[in-house]
Amino acid sequence: MTDLLPVRDLTFLLFEVHGLEGLLRAPAFADHDREGLEDMLAMARQMSLDVFAPIAADMDAEEPQLDCGKVKVHPAAKPALDTFIEAGFLSAPFDAEHGGLQVPFAVHEAISALFGATNTPLLAYAGLTIAAANLLATHGSAALKETWLAPLVEGRFFGTMALSEPQAGSSLADLLTTATPHGDGTYRLRGNKMWITGADQDLSENIVHFVLARLPDAPPGTRGISLFLVPKLLPDDTGAFTVPNDVAVVGINHKMGFRGAVNTVFSLGDNDGAVGFVVGEENRGLSAMFHMMNEARIGIGVCAACLSWGGYRHALAYARERPQGRPIGDRDPTSPPVPIIAHADVRRMLLEQKAISEGALSLVLFAATLVDRQRVAKEAGDHSAAGELGLLLDTLTPIVKAWSADHGLRSSSSSIQVLGGYGYTREYPVERLYRDNRLNPIHEGTNGIQAMDLLGRKVLAKGGGAVLLPRLQDAVARGREAGGESGALAELLSEAVQTLMAVTISLAEVATSEGPELLLANATPYLHLAGHTVVAWMWLEQAMVAERMLRTGDDPFLRGKITAAQYFYRWELPKIALWASLLSPVDRTCLDADPDTL
Repeated sequence: MTDLLPVRDLTFLLFEVHGLEGLLRAPAFADHDREGLEDMLAMARQMSLDVFAPIAADMDAEEPQLDCGKVKVHPAAKPALDTFIEAGFLSAPFDAEHGGLQVPFAVHEAISALFGATNTPLLAYAGLTIAAANLLATHGSAALKETWLAPLVEGRFFGTMALSEPQAGSSLADLLTTATPHGDGTYRLRGNKMWITGADQDLSENIVHFVLARLPDAPPGTRGISLFLVPKLLPDDTGAFTVPNDVAVVGINHKMGFRGAVNTVFSLGDNDGAVGFVVGEENRGLSAMFHMMNEARIGIGVCAACLSWGGYRHALAYARERPQGRPIGDRDPTSPPVPIIAHADVRRMLLEQKAISEGALSLVLFAATLVDRQRVAKEAGDHSAAGELGLLLDTLTPIVKAWSADHGLRSSSSSIQVLGGYGYTREYPVERLYRDNRLNPIHEGTNGIQAMDLLGRKVLAKGGGAVLLPRLQDAVARGREAGGESGALAELLSEAVQTLMAVTISLAEVATSEGPELLLANATPYLHLAGHTVVAWMWLEQAMVAERMLRTGDDPFLRGKITAAQYFYRWELPKIALWASLLSPVDRTCLDADPDTL
């Protein structure tokens, strides 16, 4: 039998590859050990299979409904989420002082991968709440935290973030929602928000919205945006949350996938104005909101990786069990058919999925360990190391989000292909996983925006290459020293790194001589080039560990890691040559295309 959620995939990455065990010696995580965290992952795996998976298809088929202004979610969703919350998985990543278990962020993301691989839309309600609570804990005043933080951490209240508007989409500089001071320390918000996940539901006691809006005298553009906490229900004279705020869902967006997570058109202030509380400084709201957005972008990377991984595991199980056809050399029509995994082209598709999904999982968990390492460095007073880790994380975040989303979707498509006609039906979950995964290149900043952010802001403006390049070069050096297959892969990675460096230098010259329009015209192929190079690094790390561990005895799991690394280097990494050819010199086809000819 094929394990649909092998915990070993995650523990191998967390402990053998990314060295999480060493972080457990830091005071922040001293209450945890490897055995206890592995038990937690095993519990999450079983709960995902027993509680989340069985209701995923029903939640997809029976979308949330808007009934008299209130959203009704599938009735199976609340008991499943309550089980998740009662097990401590929502509170797990929070500090003990806030009622959490203070597990490493990397373990939290691995837990999320286990639940997301079976039912990501259900997990989204908890994921948004965790991100909202982290935002409040970091940027909220003591008074706001006293009232609103504990119910979020406990899972009694759920959280949302309300950025986009119908007329503006991703262009936050054009948002029109207003916030007027009320004279008592509160504000009255009026406006409309679009694409807001979880803006209403019947799963929690209350909903805490984090809303971007403008003050009356705010400067134009993104510098004039403030952040507000706007609850669905306000406290009454007794402190109970019973007073309706002036917020309302006016419509539901009916989506291709991700249907179990309600997505809405959301209005504020249709009557007296929605009561809001400013979070952080006035006109500085976007920087605070990016705390939640960046966490969400790592979450999107995890979502894309685990949906890809979940589809791959289903395809692998099907390929091992489905008999069809005979070996090419067997001309006897009476001989028994073989499982389709015996056919080389099916193995090609499975290797593609394995290389992408397990490469993406490695990348997102590595990024999550950077969050943990940055915390440890700060608490040790090593601000230089913390700053370097922060810049590396900032640089990798658009790759974590966009690379995992784009290529994870390609992997999800191959999952359907392995199952053939059955994959295109609802009898198997792979078509649903594909539809759910299709959202990930779009939300929390489209992949085109991520590409421009990577090239324009993170690499050239912030100098992120200065912290990424030494990591890549160190991996090459260690791979060469290890020898064997790792040594051969290291030479190929070295060539890819040189290509990335040359293209980046060339683009820096374009930025100086030609300006941002030409520079960013082909930002997307730059993200793919950088992303494939970074994921090749992730696969080299896995191969080095696997080769070392194989010296103590044979293990198909470890041999599979080396095979997948070989596939990525031989089938995927050569694609960077095409992307590089579009960047040095910058190809002008898309920039110069006449819109009237399209």
